[in-house]
Amino acid sequence: MGNIVPTLIADDHELVLEGIRHILAPAPDFELVGEARDGWETLEQLRSARPRLLLMDLSLPGPHGVDLLKRVRAEFPPVRILAFSLNNESQTAARALRAGAAGYLSKDCKPAQLLLAARKVAAGEHYLDPELAGRLVFEALLSEERQPHELLSDKEYEIFLRVASGAPLNDIAGELKVSSKTVSTHKARVMQKLGLSSNADLVRYALKRGLVN
Repeated sequence: MGNIVPTLIADDHELVLEGIRHILAPAPDFELVGEARDGWETLEQLRSARPRLLLMDLSLPGPHGVDLLKRVRAEFPPVRILAFSLNNESQTAARALRAGAAGYLSKDCKPAQLLLAARKVAAGEHYLDPELAGRLVFEALLSEERQPHELLSDKEYEIFLRVASGAPLNDIAGELKVSSKTVSTHKARVMQKLGLSSNADLVRYALKRGLVN
């Protein structure tokens, strides 16, 4: 039993949950011990189910992305995290890895790739899609040519993605447990750093670069 990895899945789409269940259930080295559909439930399940591996969507309702990754790493340091997202942008992967994920996958990966990544992360290794890894290395060599959004702080980037996804500022403040004024201040800095003047410009910027869907 010691080689069986207790695993928690966190995603707010039933179709994705069902797909991951279907992939992991036949694998003899994984035991599904819980599911979560938002950031708060993820933290509750981590406390009660005590998994060793967390498969986590970066776009959960409630605390999510870099914020949730940092909370999990701080409160549950032994838990290994494999993050996944619809976003295949290398900057998202880099921020997730810096925040504590041991692996990162795009949601359009093949089932065999998910199994490989889960096994590597559970074994204490790291995993990143080879194409994304190559892109990150290439971008590091050209770091002086980074795009404006790559220069945002983690908190600014988090708020940028939420605003670009259409979330009202008050909702963002509630999810991040900060004041609306703090969110507005971060948003203003984002607009300044990206050279944008309106919400419509911000949404267009994010859509053009594939940062939101």
